[in-house]
Amino acid sequence: MSGRKSTELESQSWHLSLFIGGLHHPKSIAAYSNLKRICEEHLAGDYQLQVVDISASPEIASKEQVLAIPMLVRKMPRPHRRIVGDLSDTDRVLVCLGVSAVE
Repeated sequence: MSGRKSTELESQSWHLSLFIGGLHHPKSIAAYSNLKRICEEHLAGDYQLQVVDISASPEIASKEQVLAIPMLVRKMPRPHRRIVGDLSDTDRVLVCLGVSAVE
């Protein structure tokens, strides 16, 4: 059954939103860089990434219930998942996104 779930996730396009607090903040830069690397290596280019600077758009942070930054939200495939941090732990990010199983 877990193989089936993995196949279903792989067949869908990934819609991700990365919420950051300033385009030039070191944690924002690290999170974006780590996420791009993870997406290219593990999502085979089949993803859409929206980067939202909440310092420029605070209303979006409220609407999306952003409590900490940087924060990644997986919007598709459903259900939504949230990950807070600089995304430097690739294995943790993959598990949280549902790309790989917990080992």
